Amino acid sequence: MRKFTAHDAKAQFGNLIHTARREPVTIERHGRPVVAVLSKEEFDDIEAMKLERLRTEVQKGLESSARGDVIDIDENDLDAFIDGLMAGTAHPATGKNLRHAG
Repeated sequence: MRKFTAHDAKAQFGNLIHTARREPVTIERHGRPVVAVLSKEEFDDIEAMKLERLRTEVQKGLESSARGDVIDIDENDLDAFIDGLMAGTAHPATGKNLRHAG
């Protein structure tokens, strides 16, 4: 992955675009990467992968629900539930591990 400083990216914008069409480019500010620039095609590919993953997860949820594999969650407990899902820990209301087994 090619790197540009923010100053160089501004000064060489045409070169930045040309390079980003071939490979992702990281733009750094004060020596730290802050932005990645990539081709529209690569961006579209990433968005398509994200959409496919979302569809897969929704399908898993629908199948789980059809099996009756559901729990009630109070609206006030939703943030804790989501945090538990992300961490893979047990939900306090159910004691069940929240990681998906599949």
